[in-house]
Amino acid sequence: MMRKVAILGATGSIGASALDVIARHPEAMRASVLVAGTRVEELLVLCRVHAPDHAVIADSRHFESLRDGLRAAGLATEAHAGDAAIDALAASDACDTVIAAIVGAAGLSSTMAAARAGKRLLLANKESLVLAGELLMREAHAAGAEIVPIDSEHNAVFQCLGGSMSTPARITLTASGGPFRGWTRDALAEVTPTQAVAHPKWSMGPKISVDSATLMNKGLEVIEAHHLFRIPGEAIRVLVHPQSLVHAMVDFADGSTLAQLGLPDMRTALAVGLGWPQRIASGVSALDLLSQGGRLDFEAPDLDAFPCLRLATTALAAGGTAPAVLNAANEEAVSAFLQGKIGFLDIPDTVSASLDALPARPSDTLESLLDADRMAREAARQRIATRSRA
Repeated sequence: MMRKVAILGATGSIGASALDVIARHPEAMRASVLVAGTRVEELLVLCRVHAPDHAVIADSRHFESLRDGLRAAGLATEAHAGDAAIDALAASDACDTVIAAIVGAAGLSSTMAAARAGKRLLLANKESLVLAGELLMREAHAAGAEIVPIDSEHNAVFQCLGGSMSTPARITLTASGGPFRGWTRDALAEVTPTQAVAHPKWSMGPKISVDSATLMNKGLEVIEAHHLFRIPGEAIRVLVHPQSLVHAMVDFADGSTLAQLGLPDMRTALAVGLGWPQRIASGVSALDLLSQGGRLDFEAPDLDAFPCLRLATTALAAGGTAPAVLNAANEEAVSAFLQGKIGFLDIPDTVSASLDALPARPSDTLESLLDADRMAREAARQRIATRSRA
């Protein structure tokens, strides 16, 4: 059976990697739906190469450009625009597999739609689990959706568990340490956006790169792992591993530890998600430890210099709406930092202040979580206004 894949976030780095893997297996899968946010010209280029059945631009102002561009290219691809169209296609017969790679809370609605429709969901959107992990996993289980995490660390855990999603005794997530590993807190005060997005190991978008630099990404991943693998936060640890070759380790009750290793390339995790339970070619070379220096180093993270990781674990322990507040405040702070409005250390300061201002409340409904998200953004913007460098 031909697998029909919807790529939500097709013009991003994950989208590019996914399309590379899909193109290697034309007899088994095709990109049937391509979704982008605002980059309509890039979306049109992808449509000319991959000829999907549907193309969606989230920003409705670009609909005519998309429609006319598809017509000019002589493509039968149907043009759509807006979030409602993305949700509808993610849940429709246009696809059986959805790669959820829209960055930020904006990706939550379409991810939920795919889960409720019982799709195979290749989950690359951290915020869906951080903001609404309990709801998402409940909906996915009820609909028989199959979630394969695409974050390299969670995909590594998935592989170590053999896809069974049975509860391990402990999970270790690794972090490269980002571009500022070993820096003091005083040195971090002078970090620029250009420095923060220059990740030494991974090619990622600016927001995710900054999250890696602050270690917030690892904090978000701890929250994700809690929901994905049904394991308490205290049984999840983070170790800095600068080689980025061991992506995760899993301890079992019998004393065994399994680790997943590989080169830092998202195509491996995507190939696992697209082909599971079979292994399919990803285009990534096998790991040669000797050529990589022949050593694997690990160290504890510096929580004084990088407090975002501690803030995330605190939010997980608080539960309820706290992770949603953490995520929303972080998104606002990172955006302000990238715009040069605040400094690097103002990111954790903004998140901490927002968590203090909005104590955790029950998160029984999506509405309550979205309300927490909205209030956290307001609190973060107020804090940013007092710290603005503009």
